[in-house]
Amino acid sequence: MSNLFDSDSPTNLAEYSVSELSGSIKRTVETAFDQVRVRGEISGYRGPHSSGHAYFALKDDRARIDAVIWKGTFSRLKFRPEEGMEVIATGKVTTFPGSSKYQIVIETLEPAGAGALMALIEERKRKLGAEGLFDAARKKRLPFMPEVIGVVTSPTGAVIRDILHRISDRFPVHVLVWPVKVQGEGAGDEVANAIRGFNALEPGGAIARPDVLIVARGGGSLEDLWSFNDEIVVRAAAESRIPLISAVGHETDWTLIDYAADVRAPTPTGAAEMAVPVKAELEAQAAALAARLQGCMNRQMDQRRQSVRALMRALPSLDQLLALPRRRFDEAAAGLGRGLALNTINKRRGFERVASHLRPDVLSNRIAERRQLLNERMARAERTVERLLDRSKSRIDRAEAILASLPTRLKTQTDRGRERLGNLTRHADTAIRHQLTRARAELSAQDRVLQSLSYKNVLKRGYAVIRDEDNRPVSQAAALSAGMGIAIEFADGRVGAMTTEGGSAPASAKKRGAKPAEPTKQGSLF
Repeated sequence: MSNLFDSDSPTNLAEYSVSELSGSIKRTVETAFDQVRVRGEISGYRGPHSSGHAYFALKDDRARIDAVIWKGTFSRLKFRPEEGMEVIATGKVTTFPGSSKYQIVIETLEPAGAGALMALIEERKRKLGAEGLFDAARKKRLPFMPEVIGVVTSPTGAVIRDILHRISDRFPVHVLVWPVKVQGEGAGDEVANAIRGFNALEPGGAIARPDVLIVARGGGSLEDLWSFNDEIVVRAAAESRIPLISAVGHETDWTLIDYAADVRAPTPTGAAEMAVPVKAELEAQAAALAARLQGCMNRQMDQRRQSVRALMRALPSLDQLLALPRRRFDEAAAGLGRGLALNTINKRRGFERVASHLRPDVLSNRIAERRQLLNERMARAERTVERLLDRSKSRIDRAEAILASLPTRLKTQTDRGRERLGNLTRHADTAIRHQLTRARAELSAQDRVLQSLSYKNVLKRGYAVIRDEDNRPVSQAAALSAGMGIAIEFADGRVGAMTTEGGSAPASAKKRGAKPAEPTKQGSLF
């Protein structure tokens, strides 16, 4: 700080440098507003920056203040900022000396009352509904008698005990519990991961895949049930291939997962009742159906018995049925003796005709003919065998000759293959060298083009690049103001500088001859 009694100063006011004054303002603001709660509407929010920080503004009908949420704080927020959302922000006010601005650094963020939460739910409901996540056509039917039930809930609450007790009373089945947080930070991510985890189980694996899922939680306020309004939970419920029952809160409580689920239960106990039938009722129903089936069978047998008796009365008697066959049998029996006598006479005549041809000389001639035929066939067979033996011997001789010349042929083919492989290797080496030569030439040409287009070649001709405090190039003088730090980049490096005058005034102001305003006298800061 300068001397308070400088003889060259026309007044007794203290003299500050710009940095000293900015630092003093920063310390004063941060001391006076180190912890504040601000209620306002989010404006200019475009999501987190690539660095992870979030920059936006809070406004009301008369004022506006810049706000920032650092990366570490943003990851711990229970609610994510949204454009136009009314919130209550807690943090501290600070200044940014580089641009003489002040802003609030937010540490916690929460919606401004239930009205804002309901508006946020309605907006999210319209968005997800427009994507078709709530359509009735995509909802699946619950299995009538599941073998395994998956439950996503807190393992320490009364909800899981109520569900297990109700299932054991109605129809005991195997229950898998995926323990999750149902309230607070990270609860929505755990519920969504549990739903997707159950769906990732393979049928017939080491862990049985559930036939139906129950997502359950006890009653509570809108803030307590907020995790089940998270978009990640709603999408996981809509994507579930396993039928899902939503049992969040009491009968009057509604969350967005209720719209995405296949069935909504009024209470967790009601979800257990929807998941399994009553075993005693099924047994009674089966017994009633068995009794009805037995009665139907008895009545049907009586009806069939009466029908058979009626048909029997319509049939003719046994004597009537056998009268005509018996007559045909008697006629056939009477003609059988005559037929046998005639058949014997005919057979005897045929035998006599054949026997007349069976003389010794005839038999001797036939035996001689057959013996001659047999000798001819044996001679032909011997000649055929000899020809086959000659052919086989010729084939064996040719095969022996081929085997004898095989080593020489193999050696010749091997020498040809080696010679051809050497030629191909030389051709490949030549092609690779040519390809490398062409690639080097193309790379050199591209490098020359890149060097000719580089702005640094322009700097070597005496030009310079002006950059502002954020290291961005400045192309117009109007973009600079007095007292702003700049960097001038030459061909051999950079130098820092400070502007003494702002950008040029508009042409219209010059024509009118407007004069700059008189500087006002500075008062005391404290």
